[in-house]
Amino acid sequence: MKLKPVTSKQSINLDDAHASVAGPVKSGKALEKAAEKQVERISHQQRVLYADGRYALLIVLQGRDASGKDGTIRKVFTAVNPQGCAVSSFKVPTELERSHDFLWRIHAQVPARGMIGIFNRSHYEDVIVTRVRGYITKKECSRRYDQINDFEEMLADNGTVILKFMLHISREEQKRRLVERLTDETKNWKFRKGDLDDRAKWDDFTKAYEAALKHTSTEWAPWYIVPADDNDTRDWLVARTIAGALEKLDLKYPPADPSVIGIKIK
Repeated sequence: MKLKPVTSKQSINLDDAHASVAGPVKSGKALEKAAEKQVERISHQQRVLYADGRYALLIVLQGRDASGKDGTIRKVFTAVNPQGCAVSSFKVPTELERSHDFLWRIHAQVPARGMIGIFNRSHYEDVIVTRVRGYITKKECSRRYDQINDFEEMLADNGTVILKFMLHISREEQKRRLVERLTDETKNWKFRKGDLDDRAKWDDFTKAYEAALKHTSTEWAPWYIVPADDNDTRDWLVARTIAGALEKLDLKYPPADPSVIGIKIK
């Protein structure tokens, strides 16, 4: 199985049936080894990306509460050199951030060339959460879609490769994970009452996600819908997509400075 980018022409359906992979797929140890192989590919390409210095890689992770954003980061980027990677998490805007346009705080966290940047939630909260809770009008939401597309195109034109992943879980799987957060003392800290408020608006969030994917999946910043009910499958699919995108860049180590060639060190 291979993830395919969302297109504006396709029908986007985030129902429960699409939260798991249909048909035969690797399982157990075979799937873990397959994911590890993709992680190794990313690790190698990240070293060259850092040395090459022509591109940056921005990974955007979106999904409902308990969809596995933290787990994806931990698994997929486990072999990446921390010096070449940074994770940014966007929570409720501060007073200062609210006094600027909604993309102001986002731009400041965009990775520099040679770096990998991971957004654990992102500017898409400002067309999903804000839409569901009625903080912005339908007209304002539509305008923000256009602004996001323009912003991401500008980043792409300046060497930032953008990959966006919607981690899609079913309602039943989310329930299981939320219950686990309540009963497992090592995960209690992850639970917040607001998760239940968002869960009560499941259908509204589904429509908001579907609309955002439809209007902001572009050639320069594609969305990928990841069946995320199974963690191993999720990690394998995300890692494979990232590794493939990096390899397409034809990254190279820069040549040695001619002035140092032939120098003998005593």
